[in-house]
Amino acid sequence: MSKRLFIGNLPYSATTQQIMDLFAAIGKVIEANVITDKFTGRSKGFAFVEMEVDAEADQAVAKLNGYEMDGRQIIVNEARPREERSFDSGNRGGGFGGGRRDFDRDRRPSSGGNRNRY
Repeated sequence: MSKRLFIGNLPYSATTQQIMDLFAAIGKVIEANVITDKFTGRSKGFAFVEMEVDAEADQAVAKLNGYEMDGRQIIVNEARPREERSFDSGNRGGGFGGGRRDFDRDRRPSSGGNRNRY
């Protein structure tokens, strides 16, 4: 059975091949993937590695957590399962704040006249 690892605090210059080579020195790597921004293509500073043998993945966590790469100490731990997202994902307003913008306008005094009537 394979095990998926999360690698965080990566230098932004890290490539998928560098990550693959680093983990391959410990055991059989099925897949490595540096996560990039879909608009800029720049690294987001983290990656995922899937290793074939669970014991080798555990060994990679023990050996590489805290490993210094280009001046940064990387974080290596077992990846948590991806949470299922619903289309709604809890955001009920569509991102526009909802409601009438001028709701309180009717209650505020007008700009002219007696301002103390309320």
